[in-house]
Amino acid sequence: MLKKDAEDYKIESREKFDKQAEKYDSGNKGKHARSLYESVLNKLDEYTFTNILDVGCGTGNLLKLISSKYDVQIAGVDLTPKMLNIAKIKLGDEADLKVSDSEELPFEDNKFDMVICTDSFHHYPHPEKVLAEIGRVLENNGMLLIADPTVPAPLRQLVNLYFKLSRSGDVKIYSESDICKLLEETGFVSLNYEHAGINAFIATAQIKKIKQ
Repeated sequence: MLKKDAEDYKIESREKFDKQAEKYDSGNKGKHARSLYESVLNKLDEYTFTNILDVGCGTGNLLKLISSKYDVQIAGVDLTPKMLNIAKIKLGDEADLKVSDSEELPFEDNKFDMVICTDSFHHYPHPEKVLAEIGRVLENNGMLLIADPTVPAPLRQLVNLYFKLSRSGDVKIYSESDICKLLEETGFVSLNYEHAGINAFIATAQIKKIKQ
């Protein structure tokens, strides 16, 4: 099998989630994402924010919960048009929703004070580019929250090898050190990493922008 490039992973993800879109909210395919919502909401309780971007927002379930709980402006991006169409029906004019590659976020600099990425980060072939873009659209001292699956080594290595051979659109399951290194290298500080159940983690970090 030929080595996959970044575009291959993106095409696989788009095709997979297009097929899953109609049943994602209630079916088994969206079960892991739904299992993270409570942990994400509990973590958000620790912060004060006025506007939030969900990167990889899918069908908008989490944004809907956030808008019900907090008085904030909400926005979301997703690579998959069919998933986002469902989110638009669910949220209407309540949210600013755009079909977008996470490596090129369609928002101006310093727009948000909170960005979340739930059950999506492991799909990104260039995570450093995604984090750089998130840092760009966050205001100085803005917060990032990543919730994503994890498994212990050496199973993690086997899973990541499987990803290279599959057409799932999954790229990599990250260890704590992987995530912390990526965040530090892209300008994030005050890193915190904790487990969310037995097969997921939540990482939070604050963007520090050097004033010119």
